[in-house]
Amino acid sequence: MKKPAQKTREVAEIVAVQALSFLAGEPERLGQFLAETGIGPETLRSSASDPNFLVSVLDFVLRDDESVKAFAAASKLHPTNIMAAREVLSDRKWERDVP
Repeated sequence: MKKPAQKTREVAEIVAVQALSFLAGEPERLGQFLAETGIGPETLRSSASDPNFLVSVLDFVLRDDESVKAFAAASKLHPTNIMAAREVLSDRKWERDVP
């Protein structure tokens, strides 16, 4: 039986919010994220409801192995689940070339 798409999206949003919490707990990473996105700390909470913002959070975490491993360990998620959450939130449809 297929999972409802809405539930999958909710889970992806939860993963992204966990990633944001992870960043908030690490001042250096949070500072880098804020500098790159151009948002201020005062708008973090309100931005968390924006799907595009949540994608940017996951993109930031996924951009290097160290961040992915640290977040995966902190959240007890497998790195592929983090990437899957990013894909769900971005609504991208990936096609695979099959020989």
